[in-house]
Amino acid sequence: MTNTALGSPARARSAAAPSLWSRFKGWEASGILIALGLFAIILSIAAPNFLSAYNLTVVARAAAFVGLVALGQTLVLLLGGIDLSVGAAAGLSAIVGSLMLTSLGVHPWLVIPLACLFGLCLGLVNGFFIAYLKLNPFIVTLASGEIFAGMTLVITEGYPIRPLGAGFRVFGQGELLGLPVPVWFFLVSAAILIWVLRNTKFGRNIFAIGGNRDAAVLVGIRIRRVELLVYGLAGMFAAMAGMLYASRMDAGQPSVGEGWMLQAITAAIIGGTSLRGGQGTIVGTALGALLLAMLANGTVLLNVSGFWQRVIVGLVVLIAILVDLARRHRR
Repeated sequence: MTNTALGSPARARSAAAPSLWSRFKGWEASGILIALGLFAIILSIAAPNFLSAYNLTVVARAAAFVGLVALGQTLVLLLGGIDLSVGAAAGLSAIVGSLMLTSLGVHPWLVIPLACLFGLCLGLVNGFFIAYLKLNPFIVTLASGEIFAGMTLVITEGYPIRPLGAGFRVFGQGELLGLPVPVWFFLVSAAILIWVLRNTKFGRNIFAIGGNRDAAVLVGIRIRRVELLVYGLAGMFAAMAGMLYASRMDAGQPSVGEGWMLQAITAAIIGGTSLRGGQGTIVGTALGALLLAMLANGTVLLNVSGFWQRVIVGLVVLIAILVDLARRHRR
């Protein structure tokens, strides 16, 4: 009896360790966290200046722009949908916000909220066609993305809108407590979404709809309202990223948002969000955005041709899809 009593705590501790490891392996973002750490080690060895304070700031700021778009895209993917218009929505919102500053004289502190409201409306248009007219999300957002991109070119005729003024540049170029302001926008937005998904009925409904739409209907979830709002939020986050990038460049560039759609989807998928919905985390998406920013930064530090960056991103997308497929089969 004594030996058994003395041995039980040891056995309990040994049983607890595998349990902790199993929980970590089961976490959707565990793979991306390990990959992020390994990639950071490799880059720090191959490019010693990778760990410089300036370079880490550059990486964090780049991750924040794509990360904001990826937050909205994550909500859409959790719902079982997809939004191919977020990059174009970011660009159009940035142009509209820039015109508010330069032509209408709107106060710099009001421009980002107003641009986010505009982006919300763009997303609600997508949500209306998808939720209430039952159209395919892929087709709707592909078409709306072309419309948004075309409207950007019609308004600007291909020329940037500049300058936007020193009062507005602080949002894209300034720092707060050692971190770039866009990073704070991203961190606060991510923290709010984490709380919403974990603690609100709206967040639980997103997972329920993405996990089993038919069951969600049976339990009385208002699917159309949830879909409408989720697509609206995707447009809002895209607009926020577009305005912060315009602030960084001190110009409303017609090219703002190019490539963000693919990067946002990639960040979400490699962070553990399933393409079929109902599974994923905001933390995983944040880590995915950081990995993509490190990847782009690493190619620059190692003098890899910029032409190869798109090849590398495409390969990462393919790998992410294969990982998602393997994860579904394992479960």
